Amino acid sequence: MSDRTPVDMFFDPLCPWAWLTSRWLLEVEQVRPIDVRFRVMSLAVLNEGRDELPEEYRTFLETAWAPVRICIAAEQRYGRQVLRDLYTAIGTRVHPGKQERGPELYAAALTDAGLDPELAAAGDSTEYDEALRASHDEGMKPVGTDVGTPVIHVPGPDGSTVAFFGPVVTPAPKGEAAARLWDGVLLVAGTPGFYELKRSREQGPTFD
Repeated sequence: MSDRTPVDMFFDPLCPWAWLTSRWLLEVEQVRPIDVRFRVMSLAVLNEGRDELPEEYRTFLETAWAPVRICIAAEQRYGRQVLRDLYTAIGTRVHPGKQERGPELYAAALTDAGLDPELAAAGDSTEYDEALRASHDEGMKPVGTDVGTPVIHVPGPDGSTVAFFGPVVTPAPKGEAAARLWDGVLLVAGTPGFYELKRSREQGPTFD
């Protein structure tokens, strides 16, 4: 039996804050006994029917279907373990790379991850939407729909799942700083009745 703790992080590939949290978790994995497992949620699914959203964000959400569909298609064909490398490949190009999103980027990212680049076609198909919604719901149900991504699930002291949104942090802490943040997040998230700790963001996402 492994003495390492499984940690599920639900991500949307286009969210810069989720990207930073994911890079932080990979740092934590090096200094704390956790195994990070990446899972898919969808900002497009989360915000369906929310007509009050700003037009700019609604336009963004129209482009957010493709990458999550591609991730689910890859998961369905190869297994969930491929999401780690695929998310890294997409995120590196989208966030620090600031490359234009589209089929060429997704095909290149699939190739980077050692997967069939033809899966990029899934971005324009509804074939995997049922599986996408199931993954999304699994991630969001324990935390509610008034949060976005990142969402993290981790076993609590009694074995039940502790789920929370965040942390939202920039830049992604490294080394022992990453470990200290992890310890603190676990402490507050595992406290019964704890719901929120927040302050205004004064800095945008910073990528290394």
